[in-house]
Amino acid sequence: MTAGPAEDTEAGRTVDDGFLERLLVAMEQVGNGNFRRRLVVSGSDLPARVAQAFNDIADRNQFLVGELVRLRTAVGVEGQLSHRIDPNVGPGGWTLAAESVNELIEDLTRPTDELSRVLAAVAEGDLSQRMSVQFSGHQQRGEFVTLGRTVNELLEKLSLFASEVTRVAREVGTEGILGGQADVPGVAGVWRDLTNSVNLMAGNLTS
Repeated sequence: MTAGPAEDTEAGRTVDDGFLERLLVAMEQVGNGNFRRRLVVSGSDLPARVAQAFNDIADRNQFLVGELVRLRTAVGVEGQLSHRIDPNVGPGGWTLAAESVNELIEDLTRPTDELSRVLAAVAEGDLSQRMSVQFSGHQQRGEFVTLGRTVNELLEKLSLFASEVTRVAREVGTEGILGGQADVPGVAGVWRDLTNSVNLMAGNLTS
């Protein structure tokens, strides 16, 4: 027996089974990630309005995916950290999704900008700058805090080393005080080697 039209008993209207089958196929394709799928809209009856609503959902999904792909290329590949998703993707949850991605990029960009600021200062010879681990009143957590503390500890050692080398050089070269030694506690590796080299040089001047 051939299936007839499906009846909407509440409204007293019928919906053609062929349309329901096309709608089901389209919904399955969208559910599988094919956001290019569209339904033909003809007229202004209930099936036409359903088809238009389906197409609107597919449009917004396709637009959002396109924005995510564009953003990944701009931010992740090209390093253009100022790019954001267009917030006009749609109302409600669509806007929330776009804003969440944009806020995520903001959260990832702040430590990067802060690190760039500090390194630029170091390149100019300013060793007094430190990375902030608090932005807009919010304390950073996890890897962000680890990054900030690591950079700041590095700058503390670099600043102390520079200060001690400057002191020893001033005492020996300007004030004529021989035997001065740089004191940089808690250093290891190259820092300790550099300190020992400075002290060896200063010690050789007294022999």
